[in-house]
Amino acid sequence: MKNNSSDSNDKKNSTVSLCLGILFIAVLLQLLSFIKGSSLVFPDILSILKTFFKLLLLPSTWLYILTTLKHLLTALLVSVLAAFPLGLLEGRFLKVQKFLAPLMTFLRSVPMIVLIVIIMVLVNYDFVPYITAALVLVPVISEAVCEGIKSIDPELIDVYRLNSSFTPQIFMSVYLPLISGYVKQAFTLAAGLGIRIIVTAEYFVQCRNSLGKAVYQSSYFNEFEEIYAWALIMVFLILLVNTIPALFLRSKK
Repeated sequence: MKNNSSDSNDKKNSTVSLCLGILFIAVLLQLLSFIKGSSLVFPDILSILKTFFKLLLLPSTWLYILTTLKHLLTALLVSVLAAFPLGLLEGRFLKVQKFLAPLMTFLRSVPMIVLIVIIMVLVNYDFVPYITAALVLVPVISEAVCEGIKSIDPELIDVYRLNSSFTPQIFMSVYLPLISGYVKQAFTLAAGLGIRIIVTAEYFVQCRNSLGKAVYQSSYFNEFEEIYAWALIMVFLILLVNTIPALFLRSKK
């Protein structure tokens, strides 16, 4: 009963904090509008909300969301399939970690715009959002998996080694629950970062029926209310995607 009560209080506190954070953003926008003295660049929060709900009523908006969400989920899936084996190898073998360190550092450090431009030259524009996001997210997830593996008590690993060799089943039933906290944190970071990368890539390559294309059109016509409304939609998308790893990891317990 105490645990349930504690979890309930934590959820309430988290909800209150989230609402206060959203309110803070609204107050900040109003303050910037007052300082700038321009309702064009910093429209009032009511105008943004009005535009936000107006966009949600348009069928094209949901097409844009589905396109960007498809890009994000595909990039996350590719990142996970590549990053989990790499992170596992890095966590278990120091030589592998040292060997991959320069590549991972490069992928984390290279400016996003530079990476997008390079990929635009190499592949068809339709694949740019997927590849760009996947390349940036692989180091984020693999590092989390690596750190999670290193944090496991060696005595636990020795016990499982006596009973069984390392197999995918052992990884899913033993390793994954032990590193679930690291994985959840990595997914939370990857979801937010992935949205920003993909929308930026969509903006550059003018990807049809995407949020990036919608933001470009709004900026071209100086529709700042729409730009902020699109940003608000992206925030809710990130919150939605962040619930996926939490539900998955909870089902594993």
